[in-house]
Amino acid sequence: MQLNHLNDLARYLKEAAPVFGFHLEETQIELFQKYYQMLLAGNEKCNLTAITQPREVAVKHFLDSLTCLLALDFPPGAKVLDVGTGAGFPGLPLKIFRPDLDVLLMDSLHKRVVFLQETITHLGLISISAIQDRAEDFGRRENSRENYDIVVSRAVAKLSVLAEYCLPCVKIGGYFISQKGPDMDDELAESAKALAILGGRLLEVKRLQLPVIGDARSMVVIEKVKSTPGVYPRKAGTPAKKPIR
Repeated sequence: MQLNHLNDLARYLKEAAPVFGFHLEETQIELFQKYYQMLLAGNEKCNLTAITQPREVAVKHFLDSLTCLLALDFPPGAKVLDVGTGAGFPGLPLKIFRPDLDVLLMDSLHKRVVFLQETITHLGLISISAIQDRAEDFGRRENSRENYDIVVSRAVAKLSVLAEYCLPCVKIGGYFISQKGPDMDDELAESAKALAILGGRLLEVKRLQLPVIGDARSMVVIEKVKSTPGVYPRKAGTPAKKPIR
């Protein structure tokens, strides 16, 4: 990789992060640069992202991931689950910025999980791991059900479906953050019944624009107010085919 690409990534991070009140230490900038190198190398082996230019990666991937922290005050040492993490977003940037977090990255594709495991090792991070699993299966396991303080997910599925993937894993009193695009009104209306059945309560929809790029984003914050019924999540494939209406 050309050195100027790494320098550009650092420059855009330093320019954009303060807009949202984020201060990045030099060691964190270096970790993001290493992550960027791994991302481009991994992209040659499997489809990780169509976004590869320094400015877009810095803002649309790294900073966009950190905006979860604007939606909710993450407690020190919080257990965080990232469902459908793909190339590690938002969970891995959150871990770089908040080393105290205990993060689990979950994805259903083996190649992506291998990439994430190699990246975690290369970055020298601890208290973070990546596993291959389906959300429908993971949410039914005794040691993962209602075991996480915060569950995050970025653009994986419609909210009514995503809630069934994520809310079973959230502790009562914990939170689920869904990162979405700007147009959320129809999805919110369609998901109302699912949220109520699954034990969630809509707390806030935080809307923002990414600096430098200007893209609009929405973050849906859902509080877990009661236990999820044992029949959820349903077997793999069912939530997407037959969303709760």
